[in-house]
Amino acid sequence: MADFNFVLLHVRDHAASAVLYHELLGIPIVEQKPDIAILPLRDGVMLGLWSRETVEPESTGHTGASEIAFAVADVTAVEAMHADWSRRGLSILQIPTRMSFGTTFVALDPDGHRLRVFASPSA
Repeated sequence: MADFNFVLLHVRDHAASAVLYHELLGIPIVEQKPDIAILPLRDGVMLGLWSRETVEPESTGHTGASEIAFAVADVTAVEAMHADWSRRGLSILQIPTRMSFGTTFVALDPDGHRLRVFASPSA
């Protein structure tokens, strides 16, 4: 069986996106090349930010059709991240909302990728 180890997002400006994700998630940029930046998520899974103009085969997908989700400790952490990301100017699609799986909010990165932050009900 193949190992899952990368999430790749096609972005307009990979360097700027790398700085944004570094600041939002507090993770280092471990590799920067002319067309891609790489940051570690956890357990060997990496986030690759690949320049849309150099993706092969050409990227034809539309952003916003899927999400990357980040679990946090509790509702207080959801609210704190929402406030922080709002101050940073990210577009907020959903304010902190209680749902069946926990409390959550959704923001968009500058390329329109949906970022969901949530805390499970037991947190």
